[in-house]
Order: sequence, then C-alpha cells, then structure tokens
Amino acid sequence: MKMIYAIVHSEDGDSVTEALTANGYIVTKLATTGGFLRRGNTTLLIGVEEDKVQNVIDVIVKESGRREQIVYNLPYSQTSGVPVSGYNAVPTKVDVGGATIFVIDVERFEKV
Repeated sequence: MKMIYAIVHSEDGDSVTEALTANGYIVTKLATTGGFLRRGNTTLLIGVEEDKVQNVIDVIVKESGRREQIVYNLPYSQTSGVPVSGYNAVPTKVDVGGATIFVIDVERFEKV
C-alpha cells in the first residue's frame, strides 16, 4: 500500500477531490498554507494499492493545471514576519497550479 500526499493550489482542491472521489478513491483534504507566497494550498492524502498510484497521479495532473498569475508581494521583515511599512507592493508573475506529489510506502494500514 502507498500513501500519496498531493499539494495543490487551493483553487484546484475541490476539482481534484471531486475527480478522485468520482474515480472511487477515498481522499482526506487538509487546508494548508505555502511558505513562499503565503497563499492557500490544499493537501490531499490518498491511500491506494501500488498498482493504482499512477492512476491517481494522472487524475491530479489533469485537474490541477499550471497557470500564470500576478501577485502583489510586500517585503516582509525577517525578524517579525510582518510586512514592512512604507514600501509599495511589487507585482510579480508567478506560476500557480500544478501539484507537488509525494508517494510513500505504508508499512501498516488498519481501518477500524
């Protein structure tokens, strides 16, 4: 058995979850925050047999397309972690969407 951790953009979380569920997979959905852009992500936990891993990854890739977005970042203080006042927001083009996927061996699984 394998555990798949898939981190997707928050805008893609519902569509990925719905597609996985429609394909018969059981998904646990967690709201998470990325460290770089400080934006919302969705982390999905999916436990599957080894022969189903590629099917799950294919669904995730199909539903979480990469796209470009402009974000306005303020410089943050390294000590306090809050925006530095007196600076203008800087528009920055960033790629959003896509997924970061980890596949991990499960030593033991029990459903009680």
